[in-house]
Amino acid sequence: MKLLHIAPLILFFSVLSAKAQLVNIEAKRMQTDSTRFVLKSDLLFNYTDNNGDYVLQFDSNISTQIKSKDLEKIYFLVLNYSLVRTDDKDVQNAWFFHARYNHELSDFFRLEGFIQNQNNTQLTIISRNLVGAGMRFKFINKERTKAYFGNAYMYEIEKLNGIDQWFYNHRNSSYLSLTQTFEKMHLELVSTVYFQPLYSDIGNHRVLGQLKAEIPLTDHISLSALYNYFHTNFSSTLEDDRSSTIKVGITFNI
Repeated sequence: MKLLHIAPLILFFSVLSAKAQLVNIEAKRMQTDSTRFVLKSDLLFNYTDNNGDYVLQFDSNISTQIKSKDLEKIYFLVLNYSLVRTDDKDVQNAWFFHARYNHELSDFFRLEGFIQNQNNTQLTIISRNLVGAGMRFKFINKERTKAYFGNAYMYEIEKLNGIDQWFYNHRNSSYLSLTQTFEKMHLELVSTVYFQPLYSDIGNHRVLGQLKAEIPLTDHISLSALYNYFHTNFSSTLEDDRSSTIKVGITFNI
């Protein structure tokens, strides 16, 4: 096994931040060709005390991928924990766990299965647990252009903030992802759109659109920008969730 692409620190400077309830797994996948083991991690800690009023921030992320000897099976794991605490309360206290199995049947077609646990006490949906399985298609596979379409069934268990009740949903998840590399500019663009409606009520759905741009400055440092748009329509008396996020950052790779 070769150990490549270890990122011990990813520091993002947020221009505009918001609460999101759908995580783009496509952006966390690792295109590693024949490399069988990859690990990426980052850790951010910040403590500020201003005349006795303090703000504590802690973020930790781990992503790892293992491929089988024949390179046809992929085991993928994402872990995240984020805490922002002030004198009065926790502004954010969230964790995220996602494990996925990918089996390549051909250059075009793959099968996937996954489980996920997500908790954030500050969101409308404070807890989400899900299990799912589906298909993934690589319908464009060129040197500088790759495109994927995926569709999966998910069974999810959710708890809403302020309501002492659990909801059990059967939901469809589909996505379209496009990666374009511009060789002369050394620029990579990744665009992804998710659509996740209930089978019983398509009006109850989630939409995530994400655009990421990354430019390497050196062999070990890259400049990146990320835009997220998230929308949840509950098709009920609950108010819709909408958020937009822009982040600009520097990524260190060793």
